Amino acid sequence: MHTITTTDALAEYCTRAAAHPYVTVDTEFLRERTYYSQLCLVQLAYPGDGDETAVLVDPLADGLSLEPLYELFRDENVVKVFHAARQDLEIFYVDAGLIPSPLFDTQVAAMVCGFGEQAGYETLVKRIAKAQIDKSSRFTDWSRRPLSDAQKTYALADVTHLRKVYEYLARELKKTGRDKWVAEEMAVLTNPETYITHPRDAWQRIKTRNNSGRFLSILRALAEFREAYAQSRNVPRNRVYKDDALVELASTKPTSVQDLGRSRLLLREARKGDIADGILKAVADGQAVPAGEQPEPDLSREKLQVNPAVADLLRVLLKGAADREGVASKLIATASDLDAIAAGQRDVPALSGWRRDVFGHEALRLCKGEIALRVKGSTIETVEL
Repeated sequence: MHTITTTDALAEYCTRAAAHPYVTVDTEFLRERTYYSQLCLVQLAYPGDGDETAVLVDPLADGLSLEPLYELFRDENVVKVFHAARQDLEIFYVDAGLIPSPLFDTQVAAMVCGFGEQAGYETLVKRIAKAQIDKSSRFTDWSRRPLSDAQKTYALADVTHLRKVYEYLARELKKTGRDKWVAEEMAVLTNPETYITHPRDAWQRIKTRNNSGRFLSILRALAEFREAYAQSRNVPRNRVYKDDALVELASTKPTSVQDLGRSRLLLREARKGDIADGILKAVADGQAVPAGEQPEPDLSREKLQVNPAVADLLRVLLKGAADREGVASKLIATASDLDAIAAGQRDVPALSGWRRDVFGHEALRLCKGEIALRVKGSTIETVEL
């Protein structure tokens, strides 16, 4: 098991990898104590049957630069293959401002190829590569050195077996013509906005039943301060203050350090110093927002006039389409998509691209009363009206 600890060795390996049509990639990282993931290990493999074409790259080694790897990521002649790529890509985007291209995510491809809703890596390795993975090292501390042999074996397995998984899925997609479907799905993963959290928008992920404009203004200011503070100091947002404390602060509107001391949910560290100052300023700023500039809750879902009968029919239609096409139903349409369609909305992901071909077109015809559904054996069929 070869571990790369120098930039020259990494450059030499990446030069060899660049001569091949694809390279498989995985990472090990920690995020419990930081806002951004701490990259601890990169695993790479190019085509081959054994471990000789696979390496572990130690980004914690003194003096090692990942620039040769990033050059490989920019090489449009080499497909970069990941499984469940989102967290890995976020690491590379934050570190180097780049997203590997061209990109292939075997999790997405597996859902397109009929491997079900939860196409886990272990399942794919078992079904396609006919191998078993020892997961005992999965939750170990990847920042500690030296790495154990068990850790190295586990880490390498995440890219060596991935080669067979990728080659199989790529063949299936080409055979069925669905490679274009996966290419559409990669658009979200290759969009930089996927990996950027704007502090000003952080309030939208906080659950609250209070829709008062004044309350939401304070909530927004508190969430914006927390997000910016966590990003600038690279600490988890919950280490600043948790969501329940944030909602409490927006309700109680503290104006002094003494008020903060009476909070039931605020961490001790947040009752003094920079965090306390930030909280009090955020509350004051939120209070000062004019009525016309106060945020409004997203009530679009609540305002939807969903026809429950139509929504139920759409669910049956979706099940039939998913079974017929051998595609995970959640990849075709979400429950929210179905409710939106049943409420008359047409700007819905399930009604565009490849989804329209396998489901959306029939969904619209069903809503117009042009087709009906019938059961034939164990399948769902459409009937012209």
